Amino acid sequence: MISAMQGLLGLVSGSLVGFSLGLIGGGGSILAVPLMVYVVGVPDAHVAIGTSALAVAANAAVNLSNHARGGTVRWSCGLMFAAAGIVGAFIGSIFGKMLDGQKLLALFALLMLVIALLMLKTRSRAGLADVEMTLANTPAIVGLGVATGTLSGFFGIGGGFLIVPALMLATGMSIMNAVSSSLVAVTAFGLTTAASYAWSGLVSWPLAGLFIAGGVVGGLIGTRSARLLSARRGALNMVFAGVIILVALYMLARNLSLS
Repeated sequence: MISAMQGLLGLVSGSLVGFSLGLIGGGGSILAVPLMVYVVGVPDAHVAIGTSALAVAANAAVNLSNHARGGTVRWSCGLMFAAAGIVGAFIGSIFGKMLDGQKLLALFALLMLVIALLMLKTRSRAGLADVEMTLANTPAIVGLGVATGTLSGFFGIGGGFLIVPALMLATGMSIMNAVSSSLVAVTAFGLTTAASYAWSGLVSWPLAGLFIAGGVVGGLIGTRSARLLSARRGALNMVFAGVIILVALYMLARNLSLS
């Protein structure tokens, strides 16, 4: 059971998660997990991870429909990437549940910092228009899909902050297309991870429902903001990296103080 205050904090936190997914196609779990642990007060890191995976998957599906209406989703790339990563996400989630929760969060934060630095390095690249899956880029899409799916499952995340740069690397697409297309895989990876954690009884269903409800509103605002930022070269990349760096540093500080 969750208290009324936890319910309210869950709604607000969910709106932030939805906003992040709509804005940068990721960051859902990197926000949801620490919000559940440090703000809502979920005592078990694994329950926080399992619950956030379900909430993020649902919110990603809603945000995917918002981006699809804008015509920025590259379906062939997104669907192949997602299909390749589902098996990896399931395998990764099995190993993730075996690791101590605090260690898992610390490793998670370090990986986030690496990705953020890579995004800042490539912030000025415009990307190719109208990218689709071809024989030339299929191996990269499949390979990076498997690798990203495994990491997503291991850390219990939807994986958007990994998927966006991976799609850009595999296909050369713009960050706006990568943000939109990544939501296909975020939904698939999140559901796969959530199913694994739910099987182990590590999902708080009431809290997941509140996060999803809050995320619907936040997602609409985030999607509109992404379209505005995409018109400025590098702006969306910098926002993407900035969110990751701030949350990663906070998570590292919390985990180092607990060790």
